[in-house]
Amino acid sequence: MMVKILIAGVILDLILGDPYSFPHPVKWMGHMIMREEILIRKFAHTKKDLQLGGFIMVLINLVLGFGIPFAFDYFLKGMGKTFFSIYGIYVCISGKMLHVEACKVKKALGNSLEAGRKQLSNIVGRDTRELTESEIIKATVETVAENTSDGIIAPLFYILIFGIPGGFMYKFVNTMDSMVGYTNDKYIDLGRFPAIVDDIFNYIPARITALLMIVAGFFYGKGYHAYKIVKRDHKNHLSPNAGYPEGAIAGILGVQLGGGHHYFGKYIDKPRIGDYNRKIEIRDISKTVKVMYITEGLFVILMTIFIHVKYTLF
Repeated sequence: MMVKILIAGVILDLILGDPYSFPHPVKWMGHMIMREEILIRKFAHTKKDLQLGGFIMVLINLVLGFGIPFAFDYFLKGMGKTFFSIYGIYVCISGKMLHVEACKVKKALGNSLEAGRKQLSNIVGRDTRELTESEIIKATVETVAENTSDGIIAPLFYILIFGIPGGFMYKFVNTMDSMVGYTNDKYIDLGRFPAIVDDIFNYIPARITALLMIVAGFFYGKGYHAYKIVKRDHKNHLSPNAGYPEGAIAGILGVQLGGGHHYFGKYIDKPRIGDYNRKIEIRDISKTVKVMYITEGLFVILMTIFIHVKYTLF
């Protein structure tokens, strides 16, 4: 039954995505984190206070992220439990959303440079106001690559290990990092522990994602090159994890990613990932999305095999 639930949840995401009007659990997580930040800043007056507040935030949200879905999963029976499981998988992954948002940037960029900058600002944390066309495309490719791990493989990985509550717990961790896990003056203290925990949670999924992307690269005759770039450049990123999927995509596309960008008004210098074999092009966005779907499909196949073997042996 678990395999059918997995497939149903993945298909539901491919069909529906994340409608803006839908009461998505991640929106509730975001509101919760926002209120926690307000409360912490009300009482925290030193750097250590903010760090302690971030630590407490992590503990509370780990308990909530796992505990509430666990209660639903425990008490629901029959079809109610089945529907909750399908729903949990559906809302924990975001493949269709990544596809839609990437296409929006591509379409906007086709209209004008300014439209592309504005659309990109909806999905990245960097300053987009002065980006060139190539930089907009590169940022979109990097976002899809990194979020293939954060938005698809990682939640599925934790669902495989801990069940539906594991997926929700991961989403809470990842949402915290996306909201407060920055190194700027405002969040460097409050976001210290949320960022560390997010790095820990993404350690294994990022590497699995890179490996599956390398396999996907063989469909394009670029698998070995993707492997070489990942091996050489995976450390060329401020994140200990993002360099893996970005390196794989850079190798498959034969382009160079990375480089410095502005985040919240502060310039962050970042090393390069990949070789500059050619200038990045708008069609590379679509190719990255295709690699994302192949990677997702490969992991779903692996999950299916794992589940089948588990239930056969035990």
